[in-house]
Amino acid sequence: VQLQASGGGLVQAGGSLRLSCAASGRTFSTYRMGWFRQAPGKEREFAAALRWSDSSTTYADSVKGRFTISRDNAKNTVYLQMNSLKPEDTAVYYCAAAPLGKNYYLTGSYDYWGQGTLVTVSS
Repeated sequence: VQLQASGGGLVQAGGSLRLSCAASGRTFSTYRMGWFRQAPGKEREFAAALRWSDSSTTYADSVKGRFTISRDNAKNTVYLQMNSLKPEDTAVYYCAAAPLGKNYYLTGSYDYWGQGTLVTVSS
């Protein structure tokens, strides 16, 4: 199983980026896909999650209303559209997959992780 994250970069505050997570190696119909982020010197934290089977979504309060998680079945890819970015959104962003039934906001619930992509928001 492989999760390949991409799309990070440098953007000014108020700008937008779209991250992609290409999944391969198994079907994820019984999984929840998550995006986490880890800022320098801080613990990895939950940002957003999507249940693959019906695309139901959940967001951390810090990103709600600004970030949107979605999926493309045909491409087996999950996206994180990030709008109205703030300097405090600067972090390495990771995609991950967890079996349904586990606490989606806990890193320990996730079986598979991508390699991370760096997002830097300048003020």
